[in-house]
Amino acid sequence: MTYRPTQRTSLRRLPERARYDPETVHSILDEGSICHVAFVVDGQPYALPTGYARMGERLYLHGSTGSRLGLRPGMDVCVTVTLLDGIVLARSAFHHSFQYRSVMVLGRTELVTDPAEKDAALTALVEHFMPGRSADARAGSRRELAATAVLAVPLEEVSAKVRTGDPKDDEEDYGLPVWAGILPLAIQPGEPIPDSRLDPTVPMPSYVREWKR
Repeated sequence: MTYRPTQRTSLRRLPERARYDPETVHSILDEGSICHVAFVVDGQPYALPTGYARMGERLYLHGSTGSRLGLRPGMDVCVTVTLLDGIVLARSAFHHSFQYRSVMVLGRTELVTDPAEKDAALTALVEHFMPGRSADARAGSRRELAATAVLAVPLEEVSAKVRTGDPKDDEEDYGLPVWAGILPLAIQPGEPIPDSRLDPTVPMPSYVREWKR
């Protein structure tokens, strides 16, 4: 299976960086933490950062039922996720770049009304950024669940873009006495900071102490 490229998802520049296989798309979505959801309301474009989770071939978003996104299910959206893996230092300023992996999803939001699917999606949203947390945290109350909109976007019109490898300099610049290469970047967790009102007898969960991207 591959995601079929469309006119909107086909890369016009550097098409060799395009990926349409589910393995690449899923791995990027599963590793990311924050997506940006772009949409238009009354002619005004918006791009909102929010958490998300993937379950199978559906991407789940959540937000307040009073938000611009939650109030208007059935909107066309563009959802993007980007992982920054490094800084590309070329010999010329023009060819500086980044090592990255990104996914773009085009689709229409669907309001999740089935209680079981909504509960599974909200659990997946917590588990996506902190595996193991949903077993410890209090589940949402009836009031909290009523105030939360869960939206699904099917993974149908999808593309990934991946940049790896050396800097791409002009041939005549390779002789310049300028250092060129890659500075790798990675997210590393710091020392966890307990809540100032935390009961000191409550132990730190292993999933916090051992978290890694």
